[in-house]
Amino acid sequence: MFDFSSQVVLLAGASGNLGQAVTRAFYAAGARLVLLDRATDRLPQLFPELAATPEHLLLGSVDVTDAASVEQAVETTLAHFGRIDVLVNTVGGYRAGQPVHETPPETWDFMLNLNARTAFILSQAVAPPMLAQGAGKIVHVAARAALAGAANAAAYSASKAALVRLVESQAEELKRANINVNCVLPGTIDTPQNRQAMPKANFSRWVSPEAIADVILFLASDAARAVHGAAVPVFGQS
Repeated sequence: MFDFSSQVVLLAGASGNLGQAVTRAFYAAGARLVLLDRATDRLPQLFPELAATPEHLLLGSVDVTDAASVEQAVETTLAHFGRIDVLVNTVGGYRAGQPVHETPPETWDFMLNLNARTAFILSQAVAPPMLAQGAGKIVHVAARAALAGAANAAAYSASKAALVRLVESQAEELKRANINVNCVLPGTIDTPQNRQAMPKANFSRWVSPEAIADVILFLASDAARAVHGAAVPVFGQS
């Protein structure tokens, strides 16, 4: 069991299936949580136990594709807690189904913005306070699709590959400042949405959000202090 007592964890994408599992895992480990969500009031409904105490911050109306919005969330966090020890970014999405020559430019832009731009903006925003305090952990969620392109999924694959390259680059920039930057590569995640989309699949082979959360907590812990620029496969049995 990891102990994050007294550590401040900034978590983007907290309302998603994976984000909820990661939030609850850090909460169980004693972290002080700052949760970001684009919706105004969704977080208090999902996490009433966190909304009821000043030990945690639930920040709605945060657009993680917008640098100013993220910077305001970081400033609010620093004003409240004075530090950010961990950034976990679970923001992401999937859009595919067409070959490259039929893919609308809007789909390409949407995937790059959602899966790569968000990671860039979040990583950029937390680096200065982590440098000032002399320590930090940054963990992003990429995907197995980052490892190789597949037919009819170029925009998604390219966006996740861009995220991995961002992780590798920032890890090289920050590792001598005692800041670790890494990511996980989930396979198919066992979510209600994926079960509905693929009803004939063997769900038992998919990876659960809770299993991915365990790996994220490891990368955010001191046990991963020597790990920099890693893209950790978390495929389950698929």
